[in-house]
Amino acid sequence: MISPYVRRRRLAAELTRLREEHAYSSDKLAKTIGVARQRISRLENGHVAPDLDEIMRILAALDVGEKRWTQIMTIAREAQEKGWWEKFAKEMGPRQALYANLEAGARRINEYQMTLLPGLLQIPAFTEVRARADRATYSADFDPARALEARAARQRVLERPGGPIYEVIVDELAIRRFAAPPDVVRAQLDHLVDVGHHRKQVTIRILPLSASIEGYAVPRSPFFTYRYPDHDDPVVVAVDTVTSDLVLTDPTEVNKYLDLYRRLQEAAMTSADSRDFLAEVAEGLVHMAGSR
Repeated sequence: MISPYVRRRRLAAELTRLREEHAYSSDKLAKTIGVARQRISRLENGHVAPDLDEIMRILAALDVGEKRWTQIMTIAREAQEKGWWEKFAKEMGPRQALYANLEAGARRINEYQMTLLPGLLQIPAFTEVRARADRATYSADFDPARALEARAARQRVLERPGGPIYEVIVDELAIRRFAAPPDVVRAQLDHLVDVGHHRKQVTIRILPLSASIEGYAVPRSPFFTYRYPDHDDPVVVAVDTVTSDLVLTDPTEVNKYLDLYRRLQEAAMTSADSRDFLAEVAEGLVHMAGSR
């Protein structure tokens, strides 16, 4: 399944391009197919799931040829699909539902994690601690047990045949500042070492606090980049903020994050050195627990 969110963004770009090629204004197109101008605007902004009848009327009004008609209608149908996360969005949390959507069908996922260990590699005990610690930030419908199930479902994306290549750069701060009890953190770090060693499509790299980043760049928040098999689909960047997630598809904005990620890659440890670092920190936690 290709991300319905991404397909909506692709459909929006295709419809805008078509309308401009035929020198139609939004008003003219809306009147031609018998809808409000705002409906055309929402379709071209990717804010709504498409109505296939409306899309067919747009394509007829613009006299689109058979090959392009088939391509756009395929995109529109995929944009209508509902993933497993739709049914449980409130219980699992809308932010996690958004990431499940973006991960669907991705070819490559790159992540910079500043303050927490990466969700796609979290063990259940770590996820459970975080779900309960952040409980106050969710709605009354949030269910920590459902959040755990959803996290496990998302993680299976990395294990499926043809799944995405995944690289995460973890800031040393996320390892040094405990987001769970020491024994849970130790188990989580051991898991990262094991995953980094045995799963070829997963790369884990640590960004040391002492790292010198090109241009003295200072990342301000965690972020993710998503690429999809169809090269005409947009590259997507999701920026994790305290209250919500910002999703970017505009190339000018996206390229700034791609450049920042490149700088972080150059400053981060190699995957082998990162595994050694994680194992050393985990070993230190064993001694810490034993001395108490």
